[in-house]
Amino acid sequence: MNLPTIVWKELWERPTAMITSVLAIFLGVAALVAIRHVTVFSEREVAQQLETLGANILILPKAATLQDYYSADMNGGTIPEERVSQILMASLPGVEKLSPKLCVPVQVAGKSAILTGILPQSEFQAKAAWQTVSMFSKKKHVGCTKANHDASPADTSPESLATNRTIENLEGHSVIVGADTAQQLELAVGSSLVVLGNKFDVVAVLPTTGTVDDGRIFAHLHTVQRCANAGEVVSAIEVLGCCEDAAGDLVPQLSSLLPDAKVVSISQVVATQVGVNRLMSRSSIFVLGVLVVVGGTTVASSTSANVRERRREIGTLMAIGATPGLILRLFMTKAVWLGVVGGVAGAFAGIVAAVILGPQWAGVEVSPLPYLALIAVAAATGVTLLAAFWPARQAARLDPCTCFQEI
Repeated sequence: MNLPTIVWKELWERPTAMITSVLAIFLGVAALVAIRHVTVFSEREVAQQLETLGANILILPKAATLQDYYSADMNGGTIPEERVSQILMASLPGVEKLSPKLCVPVQVAGKSAILTGILPQSEFQAKAAWQTVSMFSKKKHVGCTKANHDASPADTSPESLATNRTIENLEGHSVIVGADTAQQLELAVGSSLVVLGNKFDVVAVLPTTGTVDDGRIFAHLHTVQRCANAGEVVSAIEVLGCCEDAAGDLVPQLSSLLPDAKVVSISQVVATQVGVNRLMSRSSIFVLGVLVVVGGTTVASSTSANVRERRREIGTLMAIGATPGLILRLFMTKAVWLGVVGGVAGAFAGIVAAVILGPQWAGVEVSPLPYLALIAVAAATGVTLLAAFWPARQAARLDPCTCFQEI
């Protein structure tokens, strides 16, 4: 009779102990896998929401009021453009992109419009001093991705302004026109218009966004400052902050850096979900602790009881030639089987629960993540091995003579 056969017969001769141990492991792994699945997909959903929102932090003049987030730059006040340099030189973790804007009401062909100066992202890269400062003042980043000022493929077209609220390049004589303004003034790509006595060429017409951007004309920030004689000021600085940073420490850090400005965030829209994610992440750690304590204790108790009950049988095996190593392997193999069976069943149940209940728990669609299941099974197996090692070691050290003397 080989070792697997002995272990198999041992397990089925004591089904109560086997079921109790497997159930403890099963419940711990199922809860751990389900919570981690929902947490992972919920975090991805939050990141996507913030990306869809575009700029999620606004820096405004101190006296500005916030009645509508994306028209807050029309309050009439201004702040120095040098505040942009301060933010970049501070190298705050989570600041992915900056977009300073200056809004000026204008008349074009007898119709009202808002001329909005924007600073292309290429302007930031052109300032070697800022890049040098960032290079020597990197800070630990705690958000969803590494802070990045480089252009993405989506930034290269003028239409990216509608979704990203930033643009990579914009010439001084070019403008981008919102959908409503283009319709009212009968403008198209290639058309020309005169604003504040200066002629501009339309390089893009934005798709309808349903926001105040539909009624705006976007030009280079420095061109608008010059045409409007406004000086080196901006109406607002839009910040694309990274995920949890935008909903966490970034706003207080910016407020401390710019005490003469008002820093507001739209990330409160998803701040509750970020808090839920943190709670679920901590819950998964708690469940892992429960798995270690409850599952480990159950397996250790079951193995210890089995050793006590089988002392004479262990002594018999050792008397007919079984080595201490074989006895140790017998109990450790049993522990492996319990861990694998309980882990696999628990991982499967956890995935099913997450897929079914994920939309109800966190409002997100969940798909199976095999790597999480593998980690959970490995953790369950490791816990059972550690829990069974000491009782198995005690069994391997039994003296056959002492075992036969017991009644």
